[in-house]
Amino acid sequence: MSDRRSVLRGPDYFETLYATSADPWRVASSDYEARKYAASRAALPSPRYTAALDVGCTIGVFTRQLAERCDRVVGVDVSAAAVEAAAARCRDLPHVAVAVMQVPQHWPAGRFDLIVLSEILYYLPDADLAGLAERVAASLVAGGTLLLVHWTGAKAGTSAGDTAVAVFRAALGDVVQEVHHERTADYRLDVLTRPAG
Repeated sequence: MSDRRSVLRGPDYFETLYATSADPWRVASSDYEARKYAASRAALPSPRYTAALDVGCTIGVFTRQLAERCDRVVGVDVSAAAVEAAAARCRDLPHVAVAVMQVPQHWPAGRFDLIVLSEILYYLPDADLAGLAERVAASLVAGGTLLLVHWTGAKAGTSAGDTAVAVFRAALGDVVQEVHHERTADYRLDVLTRPAG
């Protein structure tokens, strides 16, 4: 029986953050984010993807980076303010679309050969992690890549990255297989693929 709370962070929490700061996690300016994004790009096993989904896209910094290697990118975030900023950042890229969505309750249509879940799993209660696993299983194509990147520290209102990833991976079962894992002092990065065939 998990002792994680049934609700960790809802949409109002994130809207309040973006009302206070246009970039509350400093994704456009911090060395941590720059290193993490570089490591994420380097860890992707394919040089090119047909369709990518960036869940929790915040203000679109990594979404824009993904666009360099993807024919189509969909970014989603629970915060309308974040999505507005992401749309502005990517407005010159016609193959990028962003939308306000609270996952796993809402999910974009289509199938993807790259799904990115970065810094979001520890904000979700166990039931939503199970629902998210179902969404990923239904939309990740055979041979597709699932990228998980999560801070491993802990703070009020979140579940530590290791705990959240373990719950999510258990819910996914054998849908995906790990092909790469790395840890730094601050975050863990997991690359998984769906077996072809």
